[in-house]
Amino acid sequence: MESISQIAPILPGRPVLQQFWADLTFVHWRVDASVIAPLLPSGIVPDVFDGSSWVGLIPFRMVGSAFFGGPAVPYFGTFTEVNVRLYGVDEFGRRGVVFASLEASRLAAVIAARTVFGLPYFWAAADFSHDGLDYRYVSKRIGGGGPTTKIVSRASAVAVVDDPLADFLTARWRLFVGRGGKTAVQANQHGAWPLVTAELLELDDELLAAAGLPGIADRAPDSVLFSPGVLTQFSGAQPLVMPTSRRLSAPGPAATSSSP
Repeated sequence: MESISQIAPILPGRPVLQQFWADLTFVHWRVDASVIAPLLPSGIVPDVFDGSSWVGLIPFRMVGSAFFGGPAVPYFGTFTEVNVRLYGVDEFGRRGVVFASLEASRLAAVIAARTVFGLPYFWAAADFSHDGLDYRYVSKRIGGGGPTTKIVSRASAVAVVDDPLADFLTARWRLFVGRGGKTAVQANQHGAWPLVTAELLELDDELLAAAGLPGIADRAPDSVLFSPGVLTQFSGAQPLVMPTSRRLSAPGPAATSSSP
């Protein structure tokens, strides 16, 4: 199993996408790995920390998306996003994230992400505001009475340092995407997350249930963090090769972020 590090590996190839992720609130819950497993793409098994897998509800601002080293795309490259994300491991023991859903307030960005990357983006009326250290995110999926979410967090001044759980949840250097029964992997890199502890002031969420995870938003989260953001780059997606001789079974209850 690959170890977890705040230092990103070098991208395998030329960056195809650059974005600044700003004003992020990381809200996470413990869940049993058996709940997560059916939601992961082929060849990916749940990653676990302290005997549990984890589900994240993460609202933030996407700022200045740019493609192939070009300038930031005006208007369409900046928007509010809310994603539901899971944590998985591939056949080689490489850790990554799997998005169960992503809400975005730019239709052009939604269409491009679905078409080019196969990501489960949804067009939503999503908005962001803040008052001092209080951050408010709201979203309603457009069409068909889609699910809504409202998240209000308060960031502290307490820096998160040497926290294995925080590293497990945020130091992720690849994305796994299921498409047409196959799985692709896309690498990303950015600097170490500047993280502080945070408090969840309000949560009224339907996105988790809509993603196949009912009941989770009804209980208090097990981790809440905040970050002002990082500049992120992605490489192009590559097919996930699944060797028959090196199958990786789901990590057992004793697995932690310090697994070799």
